[in-house]
Amino acid sequence: MTALFTGGGQLAATTENLTFFGHDVWWLVVIKAVFCFAFAVVSVLFSIVWERKVVAWMQLRIGPNRHGPWGMLQSLADGVKLMFKEDVVVKRADKFVFIIAPIVATIPAAMAFAVIPFGPADNEISIFGHRTAMQLTDLPIGMLYILATASVGIYGIVLAGWSSGSTYPLLGGLRASAQMISYEIAMGLSFAAVFLYSGSMSTSTIVAAQHDRWYVILLPVSFLVYIATMVGETNRAPFDMPESEGDLVGGFNTEYSSIKFALFMLAEYMNMVTVSAVATIMFLGGWRAPWPVSTFWEGANHGWWPLLWFVVKNQLLMFGFIWLRAAMPRVRYDQLMKLGWKVLIPVSMVWLMLVAAVRAMRNENYDFGRIVLYIGGGVLALLLLSLLVDLFRDREEKSAEKGGPLAPPERFDPMAGGYPVPPLPGQQAERVPRRPSRAQPQLVGANGPSDPDAAETEKTEDGDA
Repeated sequence: MTALFTGGGQLAATTENLTFFGHDVWWLVVIKAVFCFAFAVVSVLFSIVWERKVVAWMQLRIGPNRHGPWGMLQSLADGVKLMFKEDVVVKRADKFVFIIAPIVATIPAAMAFAVIPFGPADNEISIFGHRTAMQLTDLPIGMLYILATASVGIYGIVLAGWSSGSTYPLLGGLRASAQMISYEIAMGLSFAAVFLYSGSMSTSTIVAAQHDRWYVILLPVSFLVYIATMVGETNRAPFDMPESEGDLVGGFNTEYSSIKFALFMLAEYMNMVTVSAVATIMFLGGWRAPWPVSTFWEGANHGWWPLLWFVVKNQLLMFGFIWLRAAMPRVRYDQLMKLGWKVLIPVSMVWLMLVAAVRAMRNENYDFGRIVLYIGGGVLALLLLSLLVDLFRDREEKSAEKGGPLAPPERFDPMAGGYPVPPLPGQQAERVPRRPSRAQPQLVGANGPSDPDAAETEKTEDGDA
């Protein structure tokens, strides 16, 4: 498949070539599969320690410093400790689903690395005398394979919440499913813009198409949308509502302990590594060396060096996860869903239409100035239309504040559903009348109970007399 893409105003061509894959001997395939899994697990162990170190540094704390040099073996010690803790299965749980849910959440996160390119396919390396590519395999629809495996992982979270037989894990699983469905739509739209430019869904071809310009420069809106969606997909702060401490105790994994809880933690961090790797190959040039290095060093993209550039980019994106967790407060659930459905999805759709229009005009050999004129005119018209809508909306709100023709807001009942609900902006709760004071006790004398007010009246009348 031949694809045309725009790079700095010139037209170049890339060819999808998957003939480098499928020729390895069986033991070499096993070695590469084990390497992919080991890379994911080691990245998780390092990322946990790195996160605790960076968050401690941002919060002026020491962080882990006991196990290993500089505390680098802390995550390994935590994993060993979890394996020897008591494995509790709650009485009302569906035991089979309860046990298999962590496995369902972990395996798809590791499967995505099968199509991740760690180096160029045509620059084969030597392993025990056999030449092979630095990638397990590739598919013409490699990115769809990654999206499919990421979507299967949500079943593990939903099954974990449902099988626990408890209310709060069930709410956490439902929140996770709604959140991932909402953000996967915007993620897919951001991928579509990359597919239009590269002309392929193959991961190796997408990286090869960025030899002139990385897509983070050509498609900045798609990159920003994907960064937001990958944080929501992995249930990380500030979008960690499925496991928020305040209202759900621990979320979908509340009833889990021992190795099952460790598998959920492994799946979460492995998903972080996976989405960071996808961002690297989709927008940051994949295994390619950064611009200053690639200009004066011809061998930067050959041999084992591409693996270094890939790991560096991947860990920089992981640092973004850690930075957000240390710096951002948790948002409300309605804010999370509003961002996904009312901001990210519309922005992704409009941006995809603009990218498609530019690609169509480039294929028709339109002049670059005319493309800017047409596309810029359409964007300007949309901005003017949104400005007019905002002006009329402000005018209606001001007229409502001055007692204009708008209908008064409906009566707000804070106890409408049987539970107290705080008023929304613009609503006012009715004033609750004060409870009447309790009746004063009657005075008991020799002749029986008497009214204290009557006694005071009699006393006053006697004094006047």
